[in-house]
Amino acid sequence: MFLNRIALRNYRNYDELELDTSSGVNLFVGPNAQGKTNLLESIFALALTKSHRTSKDKELIGWEGSEAHIHGLVDKQYGAVKLDLMFSAQGKKAKINGLEQRRLSDFVGSLNVVMFAPEDLEIVKGTPGVRRRFLDMEIGQVQPGYLHTLQQYSKVLVQRNNYLKTLWASSGDKQGLLEVWNVQLADFGVKIIKKRKYFIQKLQQWAQQIHAGITAGTEQLTVTYKPSFDFEDETVLFDHFMLKLSQVKDQEIRRGTTLVGPHRDDLAFFINGKEAQTFGSQGQQRTTALSLKLAEIELIREEIGEYPLLLLDDVLSELDRNRQTQLIETFQSKVQTFITTTGLESVDLGKLQDAGIYHVLDGRVTR
Repeated sequence: MFLNRIALRNYRNYDELELDTSSGVNLFVGPNAQGKTNLLESIFALALTKSHRTSKDKELIGWEGSEAHIHGLVDKQYGAVKLDLMFSAQGKKAKINGLEQRRLSDFVGSLNVVMFAPEDLEIVKGTPGVRRRFLDMEIGQVQPGYLHTLQQYSKVLVQRNNYLKTLWASSGDKQGLLEVWNVQLADFGVKIIKKRKYFIQKLQQWAQQIHAGITAGTEQLTVTYKPSFDFEDETVLFDHFMLKLSQVKDQEIRRGTTLVGPHRDDLAFFINGKEAQTFGSQGQQRTTALSLKLAEIELIREEIGEYPLLLLDDVLSELDRNRQTQLIETFQSKVQTFITTTGLESVDLGKLQDAGIYHVLDGRVTR
């Protein structure tokens, strides 16, 4: 997979930009707050129809207009694909080769990316919500229909929570509708849990191997799925889900919220048997995050048959020489990579081949 061209109109601080990105490695160099991260964000958004930095799409639209546009020309194993994404106050529109997609989830997966930024350390040491978002973004790129199922689950969850709030102030004879919401919640929830479990098993295999390479075999990384309720047999997962909902019903009514389901899942990372979030050093947590990102690259390639793009937002300066070398050797010659940096002195240019260097200043990009 290769992004040959990216064009922006009224996106963040870019009024108009058309950029040839046909190098294997594309380096965006410049001071902070000039637009380097905005460029990487636009590529990420073209892949996932959303920013990695904000949930408010209106923040992506520049001051001078009512719409923001991203256009990309992507070479894939079956041919070239033109991708267009538009943000406005009315919502988003996405096109593949000029054809508007009925659902955004049908557009996601046309371009695959792996983003690595300093804040990705939060995947290891942050909240469960950060880890769930990590899972959902990555699974959505390689599992058709996952994001649509997740959206349906979220709708049912909101409606069920609203219904639970009404039950607290009402008599018990109004609880009959709760069973209907339970069935819908469990139906969508089971599909999400199964796909998460499959993804994590694959991620564990790659991350363990990569982590051992980075640490010269001194550390063993284990990635563990922590669903909101225990289960062993997937064939009766729906029944387990329904049983757990019945067990916590009174507590849910008192609290007015759903206590069971994939919206409360989590991930745990263990290094040599000790939980990295609690007991790992900052270096171990950073290495764990790096291993996960490199594992993502291989997992996506395994699932779709070609490598994704790799987006590195100001991370090379954060890595010591050993980790930087491991990262460069991993993507060199097989993954098209986009790197932002404030200065070339933080990058081991001697190890880079086919690198295009772009200078970014005040929303303008020059070579």
